[in-house]
Amino acid sequence: MSLRIVLVRHGLSSFNLEHRIQGRDDLSNLTGIGQSQARACGAALGDLVFEAVYSSPLRRAADTTRLLLAEQGQGLQAEFDEGLLEIDLAPWSGLLRQELRERFADQELQWRQAPERLELQRADGSTYRPLPELMRQADQFRRQLLERHAAAINNDQDPPHTVLVVAHNAILRCLLLALLDLPISGFRRLRVDNCSISVLNVGRSNVGRSGVQVELVNGLAHLGEPLPIKGDGARLLLVRHGETDWNREGRFQGQIDIPLNATGRCQAEAAGRFLAPVTINRAYTSCMARPRQTAEAILASHPGVPLTSSAGLVEIGHGLWEGRLEQDIAAGWPELLANWKRAPHTVQMPEGETLQEVSERSLGTWQRIAASLDSSETALVVAHDAVNKTILCDLLGLGPADIWAIKQGNGGVSVIDYPEGAAGRPVVAALNLTQHLGGVLDRTAAGAL
Repeated sequence: MSLRIVLVRHGLSSFNLEHRIQGRDDLSNLTGIGQSQARACGAALGDLVFEAVYSSPLRRAADTTRLLLAEQGQGLQAEFDEGLLEIDLAPWSGLLRQELRERFADQELQWRQAPERLELQRADGSTYRPLPELMRQADQFRRQLLERHAAAINNDQDPPHTVLVVAHNAILRCLLLALLDLPISGFRRLRVDNCSISVLNVGRSNVGRSGVQVELVNGLAHLGEPLPIKGDGARLLLVRHGETDWNREGRFQGQIDIPLNATGRCQAEAAGRFLAPVTINRAYTSCMARPRQTAEAILASHPGVPLTSSAGLVEIGHGLWEGRLEQDIAAGWPELLANWKRAPHTVQMPEGETLQEVSERSLGTWQRIAASLDSSETALVVAHDAVNKTILCDLLGLGPADIWAIKQGNGGVSVIDYPEGAAGRPVVAALNLTQHLGGVLDRTAAGAL
């Protein structure tokens, strides 16, 4: 990876605490909790070396940046950029959320259900759409950021350059969408909490969507809570199994039933400790050994929770590639392997599966699980790299062609909420949490599927 982008939302502000609309105004400030969050975030990022830091100039973000950098210890100064200003909700500024619902019921409903269509009126009487306006701003900042760091992006031989971006909820969600080349309709599919950490990797050799790979979204473990707070609706925890020897060797395992190695067992136990405080009502696993062993380690802290195996969650069938190293496959199927890296959705594995087939069975299983849950329940689902990626791609509005845009570390945890029910819009509340395995970055094995 040539450019690593670390996104941080500002700490808890006075308006956040009071449940007031703040938008682009500069009337709120960091609370004591927000200041502590900023310092904790800086400590969590202490082992990273930043080439540049960009921050919104609004006080709540600027103060978060100042406290974060002081704790992080590198001695950098931030560059304040108006391209990181928060969404313009001036007509609502300062209103309590309850007041907004009472005074502007139709607009408030529009904001929740289809925010891209919301129209507001400025003081001069002109109308505007806040979210499309913000999306254009995010795309412009994205272009400027990638242009500024183009030399790093184009040089895949050097260690990655890392930049820090500190801003606000809505602009960070729009920036995530812009980096992934996703439409504005995906705005409500993402969650970004106060002082959360998200990580994206950009590189010329990346075959992810627009050369971008999502490594982490909405990590909060540095703040003392493993997961974002659960709201209304069912929640699913999607976990990739721990490491196997074949993961470590870079050997394609597919549907060969390879068990966890010692590192994988430690990763599964760490995931179990990480999720020990979380209520889990049901659990599901692929019928293969490595996810079942991972699920059992997690459920050791949740006695009595039933574990159901599903053939719909087994790993992609690599066919004749299974058991082989990449160099062996390159010798026997050079063109097919190149296509697998460049356009994986086009590949029919020799005597194996296509990604479309994997996507159909994994999503069918996932949707049946989600539909079976009561709104108060949380379910654990433990599966495999390709399976998890096809599920997460669909939840984000991507497709099987985009699996390389999603990172899934061994023992990593993703969180998906269904606030509108299983038939409604899902929210990716967190993706690929691996802080329980040591540090903000995903340092698990980068072996074959």
